[in-house]
Amino acid sequence: MKVVWSPLADGQVDEAIAYIAAEDPAAALAWLERLLERVMSLAAFPDSGRMVPELQREEVREIIVGPYRVMYRRSADVVEIAAVRHAARDFDANEITP
Repeated sequence: MKVVWSPLADGQVDEAIAYIAAEDPAAALAWLERLLERVMSLAAFPDSGRMVPELQREEVREIIVGPYRVMYRRSADVVEIAAVRHAARDFDANEITP
């Protein structure tokens, strides 16, 4: 299965790294490595994340990496990372539904 990133998710990762790195650059690097490892595991195990509770749609799932929700859409052959949002922020369905 192929894993792709939406432009929104890509930008949100950059923002998260900058935020974490302002306090602790090593922590930012460690978080990024953990994020990429978990996301790449979705290629083999696309259903390993839970359904996003706010939507309860089988094809919209999430994994948790530290305090961040990594929300993704999956199809038969693609996992698209749709959004990477700090868990303390309000949910925005527009970020993850086409």
